[in-house]
Amino acid sequence: MNASSLVAETVWKDIESTRSVNEDQLSILHFLFGKNFERATRIVDQRGVRRIAGEPSGRSIFQVVGESQRKEEYFCFAEHYCACYSFFYDIVSRGEQLCCKHQLAARLAASVGACVDVKVSDEQLAILLSKL
Repeated sequence: MNASSLVAETVWKDIESTRSVNEDQLSILHFLFGKNFERATRIVDQRGVRRIAGEPSGRSIFQVVGESQRKEEYFCFAEHYCACYSFFYDIVSRGEQLCCKHQLAARLAASVGACVDVKVSDEQLAILLSKL
C-alpha cells in the first residue's frame, strides 16, 4: 500500500466508526481523489448507491448509478473492483487513480449509512455475480 492509500484507509475507518463525515475528512478525501470524490458525493446525495445483500449469507455487492445521461448502473466492490470503463482504463491499465467514483460513492454511502439496502436470496445474488 502506498502512503495515499494508507491515509485514505485511516480516514475511511474514522468515518465508519462514527457513521458521519466532517469537513477535515472531506478535505482529505477531496485532496486524495479530486474530481472523482466530488462526483461520488453527488451520487451519494442523489441516493444512487444500492447495497444488494444475499440472504442468509449477508454477502453483498454495490450497484451505483453513473452520472451520464443514460444513468447506467455499475456493479462494484468498494475496495477492489468496478465494472465501469474508468476502473479498467485509469486504475488497472494506467495506474493513475486509486479507485473510480463508483467505488468512492459505494464506500462513502456504506460508511455513513446512506445506501439503499436491497435483500435478495443467495441464489439471486449468485446469478447477478455470474454476469459480471
